[in-house]
Amino acid sequence: MQIKISRWLVSLIIVGALFLGGCTSQEGSSQTSENSSATTPVFTTQVNNPQMTNSLRLEGKATVVMVVNGSPITIEVDGTNAPVTAGNFVDLVDRGFYNGLIFHRVVKNPEPFVAQGGDPQGTGMGGFVDPETKRPRNVPLEIKLQGQAAPSYGKALGRQAGYSDPKVVLNHKKGAIAMARSQAPDSASSQFYFALSDIDFLDGDYAVFGYVTNGMNVVEGIKQGDKIDSAKVTQGAENLKK
Repeated sequence: MQIKISRWLVSLIIVGALFLGGCTSQEGSSQTSENSSATTPVFTTQVNNPQMTNSLRLEGKATVVMVVNGSPITIEVDGTNAPVTAGNFVDLVDRGFYNGLIFHRVVKNPEPFVAQGGDPQGTGMGGFVDPETKRPRNVPLEIKLQGQAAPSYGKALGRQAGYSDPKVVLNHKKGAIAMARSQAPDSASSQFYFALSDIDFLDGDYAVFGYVTNGMNVVEGIKQGDKIDSAKVTQGAENLKK
């Protein structure tokens, strides 16, 4: 029983730090250390109606191969259960947006948590800016519960929002890939994270959109500052609808 309580307390500290981080400004921000329990917020600008600013959808599934430290990580991206979030990610991969970006935050102590990347600034405060509109692209928080025909948007449905046991379709098991965000539900942009262990206390509060199907050993070996050599859509690109 004591071990379970300790794990829960660590979880509360980690999650609490994320919400506090989401309220900070870009000025004076810095990279966190590998052993830090503080989470890093994603780009904090929240548009008035993010569902209308991003019409991209992935209808079905796609496969993305991300190469880190010369080794491939295969990701199955699930547009069936997270079409908007998955569409955003696949589009960014297809643009070559992630190539050369770093993992600015890796937390493995006191226990494995996340490896987070996708920030063009490398600080934890950046996101994708559409080169055509010159505006940040944000996507709504997208959560699908078991038994739902379609996902819910713009509302957290997990423990941070006061729900004790959300029955999500896409959960935070080890190897999950999900979108990072600030405290604002609809602030996700380009930053993503890999779950380094089962972290189901985040279920319903952050949008999982796929899973590592091969190369989890590569994910576990990621260190803070490691670069994404490349990321490519190898299957299912035709499922991206713009």
